[in-house]
Amino acid sequence: MTMFRNILAAVDLGDQETSTKVIDGALEVFSNGDTLHVITVVPDYGLSIVGTFFPKGHESELIEHAQTELHAFTAKTVPEGTPLQHVIAHGSIYEEIIRAANKLKVDLIVMGSHRPALEDYLLGPNAARVMRHADQSVLVVRN
Repeated sequence: MTMFRNILAAVDLGDQETSTKVIDGALEVFSNGDTLHVITVVPDYGLSIVGTFFPKGHESELIEHAQTELHAFTAKTVPEGTPLQHVIAHGSIYEEIIRAANKLKVDLIVMGSHRPALEDYLLGPNAARVMRHADQSVLVVRN
C-alpha cells in the first residue's frame, strides 16, 4: 500500500460520522513522517446581499467557532503524537480545499462524500469538483 507523508483531510464538522471516516482513511495511508493537515471550510454567503441579513461580525464568529470545534474534533479522532496542523478556510468549499492543498504542497487530499442526490448530478458535489481540478491524488471516503 502506498503511504503518503503530507495529507490534507477535509472534514465537515456538521457531519461527524463521515468526518471521522475521513480521518480514519487518512491515517490508514499516512506515513508518520510529515504532517496531517485537517481542514474545515466555513462557506461564504455567495451573494453579498445575503450577508446584510446577519449581524456585523457574524462570519468572524463562525470562523472562531469552527476553530474551536476543529480542535475538539481532532482531539477525539487523531492519535496523540501525530504531526497535525489545523486549517480553517472561508469561501467556496472545493476552491478552498484545492487552494490549501496547493499552498501546503500535500501529496493526497482525503475527503468524504455522500450518495449523490439528483441536483448533484447536475451541479457536481464538492468531492467531484476537487477530484476534477486538484493536482494531487484524491481519496474519497464514502459514509
